[in-house]
Amino acid sequence: MSPLTAAANVIDRPEYVNELAETGEIGDAARPLMLWEKIYSNQAFRRCAILIGFAVLWEIGARINNNPLLFPSFLDTVIALWNGLVHGPLLDRILTSLDVLMLGYSIAIGLALVLTILAVTSSFGADLLNTLVSMFNPLPALAILPLALLWFGIGTAGLMMVMVQSVVWTVALNTFTGFQSVSETLRMAGQNFGFSRLGYIFRVLLPAAFPMIFSGLKIGWAHAWRTLIGAELVFGVASRSGGLGWYIYENNSSFDTDNVFAGLMTIILIGFLVEVLLFRNIEIRTIRRWGMVR
Repeated sequence: MSPLTAAANVIDRPEYVNELAETGEIGDAARPLMLWEKIYSNQAFRRCAILIGFAVLWEIGARINNNPLLFPSFLDTVIALWNGLVHGPLLDRILTSLDVLMLGYSIAIGLALVLTILAVTSSFGADLLNTLVSMFNPLPALAILPLALLWFGIGTAGLMMVMVQSVVWTVALNTFTGFQSVSETLRMAGQNFGFSRLGYIFRVLLPAAFPMIFSGLKIGWAHAWRTLIGAELVFGVASRSGGLGWYIYENNSSFDTDNVFAGLMTIILIGFLVEVLLFRNIEIRTIRRWGMVR
């Protein structure tokens, strides 16, 4: 009898057949989740609950204060927002601000990319970036408004200058720090493939440093958005039509407080939607998918 046949006979013998006993539930691990637990575990539900709670507190506070001129209710603000979008100039002001924002943000990212590539490829570039960041990163973007007005006047060019100042150093610093944080093991592995300098940057360093780069892009977006609104409050007009900041300033001058709150709500909603719909999806499809964050 061959060894395989003998092993088969041994396995078929009844005393060698182990029946799996039925196991009960172990603690809470096997307990099915209750309906409220399933709902609570949904992140979208939790965020909506926070927003609804904030709106309820806003409405209660406004009714207690009972002074629409100083503090309009949430319902009045929503009505003013709807009227501004449908019947008023709010939609045009939003599109004007977003157009200027995307242009300035793109220019800043391009400059940050150039500075970072120089810093990664040469010691002179690294010294240049560190020196410029030390000089201009602490400088508030709105502090150069007088120079922007003097050099470029009231228009898009001045807004570009202010936004680039608010974004470029943050993005460049985060990107360069991300490149520097790449482990030596990964660097040596990438160098063994024989990539060119640019190929080494874009195929090895860039994916490894992407969490820091992505963080810099998010911070840069927030800086650009709030700097643009602040600059529009001073500049007023961009591309022959006022932006969202100017919409707030105009209504504040005419004591239309509900429209002022509608403009502020629009700023918050745009920032929230960009975070949830754009940056969140990018993070899910890249960093979280690669297992680089929890």
